[in-house]
Amino acid sequence: MVLALCEGVIARCDLEAYLDGVLVEGALPYRKLFDLANAESGLVDGDMMALAARIQAYASVDPGGMGPLAIVASGQTQQEYAQLFAALTVSRRRLKIFRSAGAAEKWLAAPE
Repeated sequence: MVLALCEGVIARCDLEAYLDGVLVEGALPYRKLFDLANAESGLVDGDMMALAARIQAYASVDPGGMGPLAIVASGQTQQEYAQLFAALTVSRRRLKIFRSAGAAEKWLAAPE
């Protein structure tokens, strides 16, 4: 499982570094918990589209597929960004947005 705990202001370059790290380590098929509960968005117009395109490219390259993703987004703005991300990154993997890490962990641990 890949666990990403975000803090402070998150910029596009931070997310790209995370995505690149997941790819390089061969962890695309792993379960992922991406926790935004203690983070603020520093994204600007176009960042979400660029990130979604990068993820779609990764998904097409890795034969192992994409593992399930649980996003923890406790605030309203975080929820909106998470929902936009989910809508833009349509893929065959399971993706769900949660308000607490505990619920996200339970969902990730459940059999598919």
